[in-house]
Amino acid sequence: MTTRRDFIGLGTAAASVAAMEGFAAAGGAAPSTARTGGLKVRFLGTGAADWTGEPDARGEMRRFTSVLLDDGILVDFTRLSKDMIPGGAAPKTIFYTHSHGDHYDPAAAVDLGVEKVFCEEGWAKEASEEFARAAKSRNGSAPTVVPLKTGETVTVDGLSFTALPASHTTGRRMESALIYLIEKPLPSGDVRLLYATDTSTIVARAARLAGIDAHVRGRGITALVMEATCGPDHAEDYRLFQHAATGDVVRLVNVLSKTGRYLPHDPAQRVYVTHLARGLHPTQKELERRLPFPVAPAYDGLEVMFGGDAV
Repeated sequence: MTTRRDFIGLGTAAASVAAMEGFAAAGGAAPSTARTGGLKVRFLGTGAADWTGEPDARGEMRRFTSVLLDDGILVDFTRLSKDMIPGGAAPKTIFYTHSHGDHYDPAAAVDLGVEKVFCEEGWAKEASEEFARAAKSRNGSAPTVVPLKTGETVTVDGLSFTALPASHTTGRRMESALIYLIEKPLPSGDVRLLYATDTSTIVARAARLAGIDAHVRGRGITALVMEATCGPDHAEDYRLFQHAATGDVVRLVNVLSKTGRYLPHDPAQRVYVTHLARGLHPTQKELERRLPFPVAPAYDGLEVMFGGDAV
């Protein structure tokens, strides 16, 4: 798995990069083997809604949570993350987890030239209307909005997305928030990434559909990216009905490992936590020191490769 160990903060139009300690130096496992041809994940943003778009008092910065997959498909997107899309990448598709403003920004998608978006069926009609208004106000083109049913699988550019229920709510009466099982078939072994933000836990139906529920037979997952809005000192925060804490992710990984439902391609592969609240976490360096392997904090600009061939 290839990583770029730069924690990126942006206070101006140019990114300022501060090198962070590696996991080996912090007492974790040595970096995993470099890989090629797997599922490329670039973290465009790793922050929760309390980040402001400016560095905090510690000099750190997180954009709102979003990822770019194989340089072509976004999961969530806001204007704060546009500068993190690498040159040459022109994503035309977005899969939305839900409609909160730190994940969903119709004007930003229109400005980017996105052509198709997927969202849970309960708010698809509202999304279509909001994209139409954004396109009109910006003299752009509105993307096609495709509604998704919970449990439904769609394939775009070789990646399959299965919509799974999240433990999270919004202000829309009919909306159900989603997490995604993202699959990429490979000769060296399929990638099965569970991407889970925002959610307080993996609910039973999602676990069953993703194959990680040990009550029944299932394929399990090979990679995990999960939210941890609450840090190691805030495990009993009132947000527990909507969001997870780092300790929740550690326990989940331990259970999945014991039951054989977490099967990484590389034994040194990390499980990344994202959607980190500014007011509920220590610094990136401190998080790297405190979180037990394989759990690690993602950061803006981090790129990882799940699966593929070792090089």
